[in-house]
Amino acid sequence: MTDELDRRPDTEPVKDPGLAEHAYRLTDVDPAQEKRAERQISGMFFAATLLLVGFVVAYIAIDKDQTFLGWSAMNFALGSTLGFAMLLMGVGIIQWAKKLMGDHEMVEMRHPSASPAEDRAAVLDDLNAGISESGFGRRPMIRNSLLGAMGALGLPAIVLLRDLGPLPHGQRDTVWKKGMRVVNDVSGTPIKPSDLEVGQLVNAEPAIMYETDAEGEHVLHGTELLQAKSKAAVIVVRMRPEDVTASKGRENWGIDGILCYSKICTHVGCPISLYEQQTHHVLCPCHQSTFDLADNGRVTFGPAHRPLPQLPLALDSEGYIVAVSDFPDIVAPSYPELARDQKKLDNKS
Repeated sequence: MTDELDRRPDTEPVKDPGLAEHAYRLTDVDPAQEKRAERQISGMFFAATLLLVGFVVAYIAIDKDQTFLGWSAMNFALGSTLGFAMLLMGVGIIQWAKKLMGDHEMVEMRHPSASPAEDRAAVLDDLNAGISESGFGRRPMIRNSLLGAMGALGLPAIVLLRDLGPLPHGQRDTVWKKGMRVVNDVSGTPIKPSDLEVGQLVNAEPAIMYETDAEGEHVLHGTELLQAKSKAAVIVVRMRPEDVTASKGRENWGIDGILCYSKICTHVGCPISLYEQQTHHVLCPCHQSTFDLADNGRVTFGPAHRPLPQLPLALDSEGYIVAVSDFPDIVAPSYPELARDQKKLDNKS
């Protein structure tokens, strides 16, 4: 029965659906109420813009260690400004639709899943009519305030994206320096050659946590110390001296078969320490880049294009393993500017 009625455009399936008589809104019949609603909605968008600007100001001006009512003052300010800005924009758009856009009751009859071309054209006409009825072109105050709020919404994104970390180029130095001891990264104890056996790999780090200034204060501490240690993390291996193939200028970088390399994979910066004693290969578990530690950290397989940076070693007066200098090569994952930075470094040396 229903299918038959649907095929007859002159017949309504339901004569009286029981809908109440359409009631016009105040903004439809009273120009003063319409203008008032327009001002209210624009005010919400302007307030959202100010809150988004306040987000950026709070991010720059508030110290990260400052507190407010026992909370982080920065987190409180960032969350409240961004949250209320989004709320005001959402409420403003809803009020715009409820109070000022066209208010029509529409009935859509059942139709085949593939609409005829004339129906699709009619939908586009309805969309264009809705855009026209919204007054987007006739209400510059609402339009401009909304566009301003949406534009200001990009400010927090720009600030937060820039603060994800330092730009890669120009960040070549680590905390390694001449005479700094190589220590075990678990116990923090310095390492002597006698502590290592042939075939052994030790995860190590610089003894930066023990360095103090003239006043006895630690040079680095907290997050800054952790970041410095992570970038300077190394692996120390011992192999038979006759297995080592040192390139020109690196003949004295090891100590009786003991070599030290960066733990940071030169592909995308993954930490590596999967070591195969017989081949002297170390494998990155993430993307399978493989480096030959007996041959200057040369890449033997995988997507990495640069050898592992090697740290030159020596012994101090007490017989502990120390660094001769910082890494001569850049310690970092590959990025477009790296070749340029490495070329500058090679020219200086």
